[in-house]
Amino acid sequence: MTQDASSPATAPKASVQVLCIGSVLWDIIGRSPAEMRRGSDMPGRITRLPGGVAMNIAMTLARFGLQPSLLSTVGRDPEGDELIAACAHLGCRTEYLYRSDDLPTDRYMAVEGGNGLIAAIADAHSLEAAGDKILQPLLDGTLGTARTPYAGIIALDGNLTLTLLGEIASNPGFAKADLRVAPASPGKAERLRPFLLHSRGTLYVNLEEAGILCQDRFTDSKSAALALLDRGASRVLVTDGGASASEASAHTMTAITQKPPRVTVARVTGAGDTFMAAHIAAEARGEDRQAALSSALQAAATYVSGEPPL
Repeated sequence: MTQDASSPATAPKASVQVLCIGSVLWDIIGRSPAEMRRGSDMPGRITRLPGGVAMNIAMTLARFGLQPSLLSTVGRDPEGDELIAACAHLGCRTEYLYRSDDLPTDRYMAVEGGNGLIAAIADAHSLEAAGDKILQPLLDGTLGTARTPYAGIIALDGNLTLTLLGEIASNPGFAKADLRVAPASPGKAERLRPFLLHSRGTLYVNLEEAGILCQDRFTDSKSAALALLDRGASRVLVTDGGASASEASAHTMTAITQKPPRVTVARVTGAGDTFMAAHIAAEARGEDRQAALSSALQAAATYVSGEPPL
């Protein structure tokens, strides 16, 4: 492995470190204010920004005053060098990244209209090919070992392979970590099953993803959250767009539910990542269940509205 080197008044102490494991790539997003459907050809804007679930979470955590460190793979290509520089500028530490001479920097491409996400393609093949190489700092003594596991917060995303997620769910090197897990997309929700099997971590999913994990269909976030507990989840947060969001824990077998603030939707890519990061930051500030859920919903609503996140 080769190493490369504004927050709210209630931000947690700067010493709180969060390891963000998963996709770190370039987001290429085309947006049009008009409603779109299959075959639409509309004027709009195309942007390229640092992205990926792990990166989106890390950026938000940095804005809330935490210290995110990225564990992922970035190619030794010009796009990778630019991405490393952008990460540093955004307050995300990159010294634990695995950089390969053979694997290109990953990319994500999406098209959004006034009616939401139209289509997206995630090219995270390099992350999948790198496999457990991205986890070495947690096992080789840099951050921890199997005998002295890392005991801080770890944010995981479902762009990792099922095999790798299964290893994290069961490996002694992660036994003491506060695992926070997101599936990245409904198409990858199945990859979170090891965390149900081992009853570990906090899962952040939307209503569709909850249905996939439970092999069922739900009409509200509360019933989905409780069903996930029945399936073995230790703790879950389920969102249902602008309708509701619920948090439930196996310790109490109860769920709390709140309704998100009403906003005009200007963007959707990254909203779930913002929700997860804001919830982590809220709990790091010491907020209770109700307050942390409210803070996360407010941050996500602000993000979706297109306003500055903080």
